[in-house]
Amino acid sequence: MSGPRDTVALLRRAVADHPDVDAFVEADGTRLSYAGWDSAADGVAAALADRSVRAGDVVCLMLASSIRYMVCYQAAMRLGAITTGINLRLGAVEIESIVAAAQPRIVVVDPDGPRPPAAVPTVAWAELAEWAAAPPPALPVLRPEDITVLCWTGGTTGRPKGVMFDHDNMRAVAAAAGALSTPFDRRLSPLPFAHVGTMTRAWDEISRGITTVITPARWTAGEALRLIEAERVTVAQGVPTQWELMLRHPDFSATDLSSLRLAASGGSRVPIDLIERLRAVLPIPFINRYASTEAAVITGSVPGDPDRVVVETVGRPGAGVSLRILGDDGQVAGPDVVGRVQVRSPAVMRGYWRDPEATAAAIDAEGWLAVGDLGRLGTDGNLTLVGRVGEMLVRGGYNIYPVEVERVLAEHPAVRQASVVARPDTVLGEASVAFIVLDAEANPDELRAWVRDRLADYKTPDEVVVVDEFPTTAVGKVDRRRLAGRATSLAR
Repeated sequence: MSGPRDTVALLRRAVADHPDVDAFVEADGTRLSYAGWDSAADGVAAALADRSVRAGDVVCLMLASSIRYMVCYQAAMRLGAITTGINLRLGAVEIESIVAAAQPRIVVVDPDGPRPPAAVPTVAWAELAEWAAAPPPALPVLRPEDITVLCWTGGTTGRPKGVMFDHDNMRAVAAAAGALSTPFDRRLSPLPFAHVGTMTRAWDEISRGITTVITPARWTAGEALRLIEAERVTVAQGVPTQWELMLRHPDFSATDLSSLRLAASGGSRVPIDLIERLRAVLPIPFINRYASTEAAVITGSVPGDPDRVVVETVGRPGAGVSLRILGDDGQVAGPDVVGRVQVRSPAVMRGYWRDPEATAAAIDAEGWLAVGDLGRLGTDGNLTLVGRVGEMLVRGGYNIYPVEVERVLAEHPAVRQASVVARPDTVLGEASVAFIVLDAEANPDELRAWVRDRLADYKTPDEVVVVDEFPTTAVGKVDRRRLAGRATSLAR
């Protein structure tokens, strides 16, 4: 294996090559160079070692997405410790569950931020920051297979599970970055740093000298636009809702967006109306990416793909990624047959934290990971998702995939967002309920007729409920569990 074998050695090389390049920039203009990141991480590693952190220990970060978060992340890594982050939007019960499962040696906290359960040792960031100029402690020899990151599943179907990644995983994520990463990009980062989308990207960012521009913890469209212009951002990322809010913001037309070379989205279906309006005012490629907590890279569209691919699919497998669809009979399905999505690649997790049984259930003997999504592969190699396993509803014996109905509803000119869930029905078994956020006036009968004219009649929503906005999870996705609860309350 040529070149650096671990992420810390990679950062040392980056410091030698481009020490003064910004590694991180915060919204208030505070910035940290690659040399500054490396030096501060050495000092904070000494502070953590002084608090008995050793190789294999878990260091838990209850910090906002920030420079201090990434300094702690690198500090723990060079000690051979495992970094886990907690999204500060999580509730107390969720935080308690993660801390109990992770059993961290220490938790790093902000002065005014949430705290873990009282019995867990904590240290304030300010105490660690005092060591930033200190020399490094004696550091262990790191191996590519050392676990370095522990991420957590969303917990929407049960208690969160810890997902382990090592240095080799992060190297694989970088290899599959594709159009999303070019040397010395300046990338706007709207995701919480505790998310797998940040925690596994260190090799990608360091190896290419990428600058991460950090949006405030409370994301706003106006601040995102300001940062794109002020920091000459080249790659802007956001879920479709964030792009919609930026387009609608009064400052959009006056913002200098000429530095952008690429717009990207992920984690949700991209409405065709959004793509068309973006293309009219922002003539750059727009790509859509798909991954999961357990597989940090799966598929993505690429610049030059037609809008149909961006809107209807999540693109083709990334470099080094194999993909297949497993039918109900357990056999590999042919083109355009709906089944369970499975992925195999060096970017797939090493397993669930202290849960070999769950790991064996998720990854088979040949290394195929069952992602938990339902989809179909087209003859062109593009993957179309139709829903999560367990989200498919059976209405009177007919299978309905929510994503298919949502896509048709979103094509209606009055619809901004649509989400379809099941509710119990004494006659049909399950009925479908479409929750809708509108841009213009439309009545439920009109929207039901819109679907009926385009899909099989049994796919027409039994009820259409107009809402002002959708509930969201801690990472900004639509909280389908809460919508399903509301739909259940409608059952007769």
